[in-house]
Amino acid sequence: MIEILSPAELARARETGALVAHILQTLTSRATVGTNLLDVDRWAKAMILEAGAVSCYVDYEPSFGRGPFGHYVCTSVNDAVLHGRPHDYTLADGDLLTLDLAVITGGIAADSAVSFLVGSSRPPESVALIDATERALSAAIAVAGPGARIGDLSHAIGSVLGEAGYPINTQFGGHGIGSTMHQDPHVTNTGRPGRGYTLRPGLLLALEPWVMADTAELVTDADGWTLRSATGCRTAHSEHTIAITDDGAEVLTLTSV
Repeated sequence: MIEILSPAELARARETGALVAHILQTLTSRATVGTNLLDVDRWAKAMILEAGAVSCYVDYEPSFGRGPFGHYVCTSVNDAVLHGRPHDYTLADGDLLTLDLAVITGGIAADSAVSFLVGSSRPPESVALIDATERALSAAIAVAGPGARIGDLSHAIGSVLGEAGYPINTQFGGHGIGSTMHQDPHVTNTGRPGRGYTLRPGLLLALEPWVMADTAELVTDADGWTLRSATGCRTAHSEHTIAITDDGAEVLTLTSV
């Protein structure tokens, strides 16, 4: 299903995007050395419920997960890259943490993810991983607009990640979003320009470049959800929800600073 939002729905999407951005910004500032991932999940739950929003994750039960996710935010650490299920783990200096959050308000969803280093340690390889995903995301947003094709966005992402020297996995990627979190069209993280669905004003897309330092192979953790690099290498993931407008692309999940 591909949804095209009305102006009224787009206004609600902006509100949802702003909430997602605010919660992620707050969680990022509070996730410091000594923080337990279960506390991060509790903070996310409290903010979502206080805002009168609905979590897209807590009851989520897709074919690639084992049972309902059961938590309010994805917390992926170091070699975990996607769908990190919060568990009893205390963050250490230099950990690479990805927080991925999706909620619904006013009937419209927004989805965003951020990777960052905990504490004061800044391993160069980890900094480079995060930077590559952020640059790839910016490149895709820059080419998004009416008349562009999904392949144009995928090509922009893949060009940045490939030039940075990272293998690219195409099992999971960006997606349409609207009244539900995951919709068509699928946006792979590499592709050929000029191919695929033509973007139209009112379309929402969640774009999410992610990489693993030295492999494209994923393994599923014993929790049935967390996806890790097959080699144990570090990973990074950046994501924004954008709206296609008459003038280009509007990023709905930008933080206020």
